[in-house]
Amino acid sequence: MSKPVICDFCGIISTEANPCISSERANICVVCVNKAYNMITINKNQQKHSQSQNTQNRLDEKPKTKKPFDISPPQLKKILDDYIIGCNKAKKILSVAIYNHYKRIESKSKDSILEKSNILLIGPTGSGKTLLAQTIAKTLDIPFAIADATSLTEAGYVGDDVENIITRLINAADGDIKRAQKGIIFIDEIDKIARMSENRSITRDVSGEGVQQALLKIIEGSEVSVPLDGGRKHPNGRNQICDTKDILFICAGSFDGIEDMLKQKVGNASLGFNQASQPSKKQDDIYSLIDDHDLIKYGLIPELIGRLHILVTLEKLDEQAFVNILTKPKNSLIKQYTQLFALYDIKLEFDKEAIAKIAKIAISKKTGARSLRGIFEKVMLEFMFESKKHKNKTLKITKQHILQYNKDEQ
Repeated sequence: MSKPVICDFCGIISTEANPCISSERANICVVCVNKAYNMITINKNQQKHSQSQNTQNRLDEKPKTKKPFDISPPQLKKILDDYIIGCNKAKKILSVAIYNHYKRIESKSKDSILEKSNILLIGPTGSGKTLLAQTIAKTLDIPFAIADATSLTEAGYVGDDVENIITRLINAADGDIKRAQKGIIFIDEIDKIARMSENRSITRDVSGEGVQQALLKIIEGSEVSVPLDGGRKHPNGRNQICDTKDILFICAGSFDGIEDMLKQKVGNASLGFNQASQPSKKQDDIYSLIDDHDLIKYGLIPELIGRLHILVTLEKLDEQAFVNILTKPKNSLIKQYTQLFALYDIKLEFDKEAIAKIAKIAISKKTGARSLRGIFEKVMLEFMFESKKHKNKTLKITKQHILQYNKDEQ
């Protein structure tokens, strides 16, 4: 009769249900193997949890992002200069307005009588209105939400309730209501909800005056019930009260056609459109002449204008401005594409004539700076497609390449 095999760890005799694994020096049963495996696994998980907790503790110890009011207006403008070309007056006005807004929040007391000053940005398409607001929000690490006024309707109509823009801000703050209540909401295309004179008494203006009236409450500052899941408010839905009195609203629009109103108001001769010999304001600067009366005539209701206290106007971009946009900002398109082609092991260069030609094409498209990326994508498409041919070489983009693109476009 053979000698029974005994587990050296627990002393149990090997059986079919619990066989032993034998070596020259020792025996171990399956039960002990499983126990050893479980001990090792639990120990590893505990170590991972401990490391994760230590990492989180270190992250929590990191200094928090600077408060908005810790950055002075000149510092904020300097940051805007790094990313946005021109608009110097607009940058100054915005920098001061943002600084004052958050100073007001910081110094709030029971006896405080300081009221917030919302902002209205007016300028041609592609002049940098949205980029200004986005850059400020990123710089200050503030919850920031963008809404398109054309998608908003009065309650009860197809579209987005006005309150939904508050929901977007709460989502941008990762659900933190207190943080969202100190954020920024950017409402674009505000001019598209201007009421039309012929519609004022004929029918209900769903996308115009009605929306403006609905915006008054949240822009001025009030406690608003908002659906956390978006969409329409529902009695059984998840709603949250959000106080908008400390939310800064920046509205923007191109106000197409307002130039003609200004020409009629001031007169072509005084503006110098037909008399180049007279010292006068250039046509590109005509937006700076806009006042509240022009906005009311255009179709914004007086109550809404009264809640947009700071008017900022941006001028049309000229050819030199486009050239600067292409070359100077930290995130300029030329720098972006140079970095992209470096990933292909290609050194990318643009000559001055090519850059000037791109600027002229962008002006002809009449969509502002936003047209530049589309031009670049089409000009660079073949080079990116055949990138292997140019590997470890210098690729110089000349005026001829741009002319060929323009020819293909036509």
